[in-house]
Amino acid sequence: METKISRLSATEKALDVIFELENKYGALMFYQAGGCCEGTQPQCFEKGGFYPRMNDAMIGTINGHEFWIDRDLFEYWKYSHFTLDVTEGFGPGGFSLETPLGKTFKVQYRLFTPEEYENLEPVKRSE
Repeated sequence: METKISRLSATEKALDVIFELENKYGALMFYQAGGCCEGTQPQCFEKGGFYPRMNDAMIGTINGHEFWIDRDLFEYWKYSHFTLDVTEGFGPGGFSLETPLGKTFKVQYRLFTPEEYENLEPVKRSE
């Protein structure tokens, strides 16, 4: 049986920040919206601190924490692998849990090859 291709990964720097946030807040979740105040920066919340809209896409987990994407944004980026990273400084929005640490989560994208795209892990949709 062939191993499914993940849609999501995280850098070591992002994992370090996630571990710090886990120690302070417990279970987490991520949500990446399609624009407005927060731009398209991924936001980190305490689990249950944000409710995905109907048909938003959960593309995977990072250290067991769900990573949700706005349904319209997912349609645009469904051909891309997401790598969660972190940078120094404050992003647009400021509602994300890493903001008080002086950091901002960001996503780096790369397109899947046609072979990868045919063998992706399925997404979960909110109801």
